[in-house]
Parts: sequence; structure tokens; C-alpha cells
Amino acid sequence: MRKDADRAEGALTMRKDNPGELEQLILVALMRLGDASYGASVRRELSRSAGRDVSLSTVYVTLMRLEEKGMVESWLGEPTGRRGGKARRHFRIEAAGRAAAHEARDRMLRMWEGIDAGPAGADA
Repeated sequence: MRKDADRAEGALTMRKDNPGELEQLILVALMRLGDASYGASVRRELSRSAGRDVSLSTVYVTLMRLEEKGMVESWLGEPTGRRGGKARRHFRIEAAGRAAAHEARDRMLRMWEGIDAGPAGADA
């Protein structure tokens, strides 16, 4: 009922399932990396592909938040000698995360329709 009222009033509300910018970047990084991604690989992909340097703890907090939203799944892998017998937490994107990332991309592309994509600052 409230969603209908917000829509009728033209209110702009942030839906809980709309991923923020960092969440979107992490979802896309998971799509790029494929199954069995882990925090450090996601962090490297963010730096390499998006130019975003974030702490490993920020990546993990965001991955856990995405998991709570049902967009990401995680599991513990087998312990390895390389990590001193410690198991690595792996992540994979779920259908809901893939859909949310695509919806976010489509919303942004619609916003850019009709805008000249000249040099940065040229629209000011």
C-alpha cells in the first residue's frame, strides 16, 4: 500500500533491494570473476577494472550485506596449507544479484539518454 502512495505522490524512495554504487561494482566484479571468487580477488578486480581502491574489510562487509539481501551466496572452501590451514570464504552472484546489477545499469543508461557525452565538466 505504501509503495502505491509513494508512487502516486511522485516521491523518490530508495528501495532496500536497490544496490548502491559499491554494491553494484562488487556484483559486476563477481560476474567477471565467476564462481568461487573471494574477497581479495574481488578487491583486485575493483582496482583493476573500476579504479576503486577499497580496503579488504570494506569488500567483505559489502559482500555480507549483499548476501543478506539474497544477491550473493558464500561458503567456506577447504583449508589450505598456503593459508596456514585456514579456509577461504568464496562468493558467487545469485540470480537476484545479477538481475539487480542489470537493472541498475539499465536505469543509469536511461538517465544518460539524450545527454552529450562530451568531456567531463562540459555540461556545467
